Amino acid sequence: MKELIGRPGSVSGLLLRIGQFGFAAAAIGVMVSADRFATFTAFCYLIASMGLQVLWSFGLACLDIYALRRKRDLQNPILVSLFVVGDWVTATLSLAAASASAGIVILYAKDTNFCTSQWDIPCRKFQISVAFAFLTWAFIAVSSHVMFWILLASV
Repeated sequence: MKELIGRPGSVSGLLLRIGQFGFAAAAIGVMVSADRFATFTAFCYLIASMGLQVLWSFGLACLDIYALRRKRDLQNPILVSLFVVGDWVTATLSLAAASASAGIVILYAKDTNFCTSQWDIPCRKFQISVAFAFLTWAFIAVSSHVMFWILLASV
């Protein structure tokens, strides 16, 4: 089988996981630094979803580091099916959280003019956090796609 970019146990797979981890952590950090983010349920959902993504990506990055150091192949069909399910679950949760949060940001910034003088800085932080969440989802989408093709090739 052709070696896919982003496969588990490869440098590109490790970089993909580090990107997921970094953008998810950035989304959490920026959102938590905004005033009164907890008053919006969608933003709390974004924090929870990105927290799960941080844990999942960190665990798989550690597994990639282990595989690279020991020169192990992680393309076992059972292991890959676990990666597929985990990536798809976290991808779905991340997209839902990012979309819900983006809807709230657009509602308040554009439709209700809520983001005026005193709320200008928190609204910008909300927007930046949502952008990081969508970048996280883009990395997860690539990873999910690669894992799915690896799973299909191993059957």
